[in-house]
Order: sequence, then structure tokens, then C-alpha cells
Amino acid sequence: MTDTQRIQPAPIRKTMRVKASRERAFEVFVSRMGSWWYKDHSILRMREQIPQADVVVEPREGGRWYERGEDGSEYDWGRVLAWDPPGRLALAWQLTGDWEYDPDFETTVEVSFTEDGEYTEVVFEHRDLERYGEAISQLAGMDAGWGAILAGYEKALAG
Repeated sequence: MTDTQRIQPAPIRKTMRVKASRERAFEVFVSRMGSWWYKDHSILRMREQIPQADVVVEPREGGRWYERGEDGSEYDWGRVLAWDPPGRLALAWQLTGDWEYDPDFETTVEVSFTEDGEYTEVVFEHRDLERYGEAISQLAGMDAGWGAILAGYEKALAG
């Protein structure tokens, strides 16, 4: 008998050092997400050809995380798992490998904010990626996608 060992994928992890207070870094991340989100990474745009108007994180545990189209339509991405301003935010990313919302599917996005003088270290982590199963081949694209999205966040804080 041969033993088979599966290696679980490492989380996608991005660390940024931004010149902003912890409060401002948290506020821009959650309350202004639609202003810095990479607009090409929109489910409404991909599925319905509707341009994205905003990305909303409802500011409470159990709140929704979704995008709103310019026509007012909404598409769920997940929900808020932990709300601890200005230090930490955890979100359930409930988009499958086919980029469809599934309330029974969940990976975790956690962001922490640690102040260091006039800077804040922002640590982003998307984990539980093994739940994608065969769709895990998209991991390289997800890593690059999060990099592009978070570059917009850094730019918003610098401006």
C-alpha cells in the first residue's frame, strides 16, 4: 500500500508598510474599498457587463461584503467574520473557482493593521485555499490579482 500525502497550498500573504495611522489605514481599507479596488476584478462586469460602482463592507460582524454595479445591482462576495477596528478585519471570501458566489463555500481573508510610529504595517492574508480543490490551479492568478488590487489600496493611502 502506498501512502499519499497532499500538500496544502500556502496562504497568499502580502505585507505593506504605509505612511498612515492605523485608524486611517483601516478606514480606507474598509470604507473606501470601491475607490481603490481594481475595476477589472469585478464579477458584475465579467458576468453582466455592468461596470462596478462600489465595493461595500458592512461595518459589523456578520455584515455583507459585496460589489454594487452602476445600475444599482449587487453581487455578494462574502461576509464579515471579525470586525475589530482599527486592528483587524476578517472576511469570508465566498467566490468559487468559477467566480460564483456560493454561501456554502468559504475561504478567509484576514487583514491586520499594526501601527509603528508614523507608519502602519498592513498584513493581508487569503487562506484556506485548499478548499478550491481542482480549481487550485488558479492560485498564481489569484496571487497576482491580489497584488494588483492591493497596489490600488497603497496608492489610495499615499494620495
